[in-house]
Amino acid sequence: MQKKWIVVAVIVLLALALGGSCVAKYNSLVGLDQKVKGQWAQVQNAYERRADLIPNLVETVKGAASFEKETYTGVAQARARAQQATANVGGDPTTDPAKLKEFEAAQNNLTSQLSRLMVVVERYPDLKATQNFRDLQAQLEGTENRITVERQRFNEAAQQFNTTRNSFPMSLFAGVFGSKFAEKTYFQSRTGSETPPAVKF
Repeated sequence: MQKKWIVVAVIVLLALALGGSCVAKYNSLVGLDQKVKGQWAQVQNAYERRADLIPNLVETVKGAASFEKETYTGVAQARARAQQATANVGGDPTTDPAKLKEFEAAQNNLTSQLSRLMVVVERYPDLKATQNFRDLQAQLEGTENRITVERQRFNEAAQQFNTTRNSFPMSLFAGVFGSKFAEKTYFQSRTGSETPPAVKF
């Protein structure tokens, strides 16, 4: 009779230990998942800040130089597409490489259009000397730096999640929950990224 209670007590203790381990693993994955999602929000904030600066930049340039309408239209359309990509990203871009690639493509197009605008600005040295333009330059450069930092932090958070999620036995545990704890995607460097974007005024 006493052996029976010892066996029951051992089984209960093992069940509690296993349950506690499962809860700890689950909570660990939830914490890392939330860290990735929070960092993704910071990436979006940095891109949104850049999008918010663009109308002021364009108006400053338009006010000081009569530049080609095609350049302004290209920047405006690229900004709209980038904002639409941010708003309509759908799904979970942190786990869907196609969605992340779509988001990146829209942002890269905006970077390209800004570069075209800066080529036009080069023709107007008086514009580059104005205080308003210099202030916008500093804000835009700061924002580009923030974007780089936030993307790097996102990749670090994704790497931390993936390392934990793919380690044994966590990979078996995470697999039980299906796509809830799917592997995170990374920002990849784009073609030609070895050349810094032309945000220099």
